[in-house]
Amino acid sequence: MRQFTAVVNPTAGRAAGAAALLAVARLLREAGAELETAYSRSLPHAQELARAAGDRGRVVLAVGGDGMAGSIGGALSGTGTVLGLVPAGRGNDFARALRLPTAPRELADLLLHGTPRPVDTVEVSSAVHDRTVVLGSVYAGVDALANLYANRAGLLRGAASYYAGGLRAVTTWRAAHYRVTVDGTEHRHTGYTVVAANSGYYGSGRAIAPDARVDDGLLDIVLIRDAPRRLFFTLMNELTTGAHVHRPEVRILRGREIHIAADREIPYGADGEVDAALPVTARILPGALRVLYADPHAELPGQRPAPDPR
Repeated sequence: MRQFTAVVNPTAGRAAGAAALLAVARLLREAGAELETAYSRSLPHAQELARAAGDRGRVVLAVGGDGMAGSIGGALSGTGTVLGLVPAGRGNDFARALRLPTAPRELADLLLHGTPRPVDTVEVSSAVHDRTVVLGSVYAGVDALANLYANRAGLLRGAASYYAGGLRAVTTWRAAHYRVTVDGTEHRHTGYTVVAANSGYYGSGRAIAPDARVDDGLLDIVLIRDAPRRLFFTLMNELTTGAHVHRPEVRILRGREIHIAADREIPYGADGEVDAALPVTARILPGALRVLYADPHAELPGQRPAPDPR
């Protein structure tokens, strides 16, 4: 029987995390599993708790949203420790990409009996962050600015906070001139954003890279070119299904490493956390983390069959 250590979100979402864990914890214990809970003081402290639990051979449960999952998943990348997720955040986009069940009984069953599967992680480095490892995506542009506003949205939660943040960001945005280097080849880009996606979702369920897979050893790189604001809002609405990728304003690249620079100070974010500006480099770490989740190749809502990356 597996032994679990649940690390709970240290921020305002801590109460939500504890509530989400409660029902799952009861089911795990009723099944005979051992579960201990650790409340962290900060994301760095959460990483310390996760590494210590992994060193003891325990399955680590990240309880929270994408920031918590990315922080703990990054800390465990390359260690061999098994990670489980108990989604309790605003977006839960990485959990969505993994098709994690939302019902406590189904989630508990997966945590108890699921097979650990390898997923890719993303190494991120910049002048501010020497080396950070995340799970979902790195994004630089109006979406990072929107996420900053969403994080300061006060009483707004979930998609509402992202919508309000996005509206504020888009109405003040002017096109940036990017230099995007993918696996050594430079691409000039003028527009709204550059997204390097390991997971297909960001921004609370938006399918920014609908063909992205967490286990293919590649980043799906989405470039959204400059466009009239009315068209941009239409394009943003299409993110719910992934239909935006058919627009001529959207370009998709794939690669193992990307460097993003711009002509002015542009914020970038990773897994819901935004506290730095370009330039930034992101590199895929194939199969670096073991995670409890369902069939990675089952078709997701709004997802087209992904082409063979070879």
